Amino acid sequence: MAITITSSLPRIASSPSKRTRPTPARCASLSNNNKSEINVNRRSIAIAFVVSQWVSIPKYAVAGGIFDKYVKRKKLEPLEVYVPALILTQFQFKDLEKTLEANQPEYSICRSLLRAGPAASLRVNIRAVAQYASDDGNGKAAFENVDQCLRALEDLDSLLLRALRNDPDASVNSMKSKIAEAMNALDSVLKTVPSAILDKGKEIAEAYKIPNEAETETVDPELKQLESLL
Repeated sequence: MAITITSSLPRIASSPSKRTRPTPARCASLSNNNKSEINVNRRSIAIAFVVSQWVSIPKYAVAGGIFDKYVKRKKLEPLEVYVPALILTQFQFKDLEKTLEANQPEYSICRSLLRAGPAASLRVNIRAVAQYASDDGNGKAAFENVDQCLRALEDLDSLLLRALRNDPDASVNSMKSKIAEAMNALDSVLKTVPSAILDKGKEIAEAYKIPNEAETETVDPELKQLESLL
């Protein structure tokens, strides 16, 4: 019995054919795993490519969500970059309020104003300014005002949508109230900006408006002349 056992051990250890026979099965299973890994990798690469395309979009097109988190992580531009855009957003909100004063407001146009021009980059710009305030020790109040401003605009957009659907409870007064709430919160965030930077931002914003007004004045006489000819 002892001789049989010792003679069988070398036979098991030295038999190359028995060791290599399972190899095809192992290779088959590995190839299936590799295929699934390749598919996952391809999917990951595709997703990464899409994300990289979105990340490369200019800041004014970033509207929130995952891309706001990206902006928070990336290095901020100088504070002077964000302030004029926020002041221009205030001007835009005032224009929106005037639009609502019409006898029959175009609610679809009002909704478009919330997504165009300086307002399109509000989410990014206001959070950047709040981050600078946080670095100066005023972050808690600044970010509370950010949340209040953005929440008021979301409520305003909801009211405009309901008005488009002829909801009688979506009144113009309630819309104006939300605009005032958003503007007050935005103004509170701007108060955290050093006065020198804020004054410079106001100058830039005003200078941005003046050429547009001058252009309108030069075009108006030509339009009147065309109207008289017609």
